[in-house]
Amino acid sequence: MIGILGGTFDPPHNGHVALAEAALRELGLDELVALLVANPGHRSCDEDAEIRLQLAAAAFAGMPRTRIERDENPFTVDAVRGGRFGDAVFVVGADEGEAFPRWKEPDEILRWVRLAVGTRSGYPPPDLGRYGDRVIPFQLGSPPISSSVVRERIRAGEPIDDLVPSDVARLIEERGLYRG
Repeated sequence: MIGILGGTFDPPHNGHVALAEAALRELGLDELVALLVANPGHRSCDEDAEIRLQLAAAAFAGMPRTRIERDENPFTVDAVRGGRFGDAVFVVGADEGEAFPRWKEPDEILRWVRLAVGTRSGYPPPDLGRYGDRVIPFQLGSPPISSSVVRERIRAGEPIDDLVPSDVARLIEERGLYRG
């Protein structure tokens, strides 16, 4: 089974890495595809797709059975339509799981993939019962981090070493990314 961890990765952070590691471990995945959305249909990105792809490659480097793939589809439904990933689950954290009913064509997404929702201990999982067995819950030990918090810290000149993998922090510093 293939896991798909989709996102803008603007920038990738330790929460993304923890979610990927937990999905590989808890779901027994054969492979995880970190699917970078080049031009998301729901928001703009601070950095271009090529920079974000390099950051994602640094974030997931050395993670077994994981590859990075750039995707030109603006919405998840377009990326999975037709079953291009075969037997697959789309991996999200609880926050995105909570938002899933508002995604573009959630029922069509679940026609092609199942949704694996990682929740942190002590937090209730989102109510996705209406989707039945197309939703798979799993547990992860992930710190509450968001890319927007990482960007805010960078703009404020504050350290991000505790929020992102060290290679990501190095690339952001070297290239002067997310300075605003």
